[in-house]
Amino acid sequence: MNRAYVALGSNIGDKAAHLQAAIRLIRALPTTKAVRASSIYETAPVGYVDQDLFYNMVVELDTTLSAEHLLTELQQIEHQEGRKRLFKNGPRTLDLDIILYNDETIQSEGLTVPHPRMNNRAFVLAPLRELNAAYFVPGWERTVDELYVDLPEAERADVKRIELKSHSEQRREERDDRF
Repeated sequence: MNRAYVALGSNIGDKAAHLQAAIRLIRALPTTKAVRASSIYETAPVGYVDQDLFYNMVVELDTTLSAEHLLTELQQIEHQEGRKRLFKNGPRTLDLDIILYNDETIQSEGLTVPHPRMNNRAFVLAPLRELNAAYFVPGWERTVDELYVDLPEAERADVKRIELKSHSEQRREERDDRF
């Protein structure tokens, strides 16, 4: 069994629903089990900044799929959730990235693991740190916690853990607002 960490992000439509759908679809993959999911974090966009804030999280999973096959399955999930690749760092309904796969370093045409920019991304490191702060990241020879602490304070400040209301809480508030 392989252990993988997948980063999830969304900033179009019902962001929380896209993330929940992704987790459900990941759990449905053959011989794959989502072990744990981080909290959801609201984050500022990186690169192209003229877009809505993102919801980001990380899922830890066990799978018998190879990293390349897992990537193919994740891209199909993105497509099912309406992902359109219009331009680099543009808005998206769903973005799924393999950030870690076992303790492997993978460099192929379509996949680089560890994710090549994760060490500069608080929106990846904060939820990953929640799941496994002590994970020793191959290639950087540092733990997730050390990579996170090394980020500039301004980068870390742009990542805010959020609590989403349950469906029943939202309906109760909507009902109360009508009266």
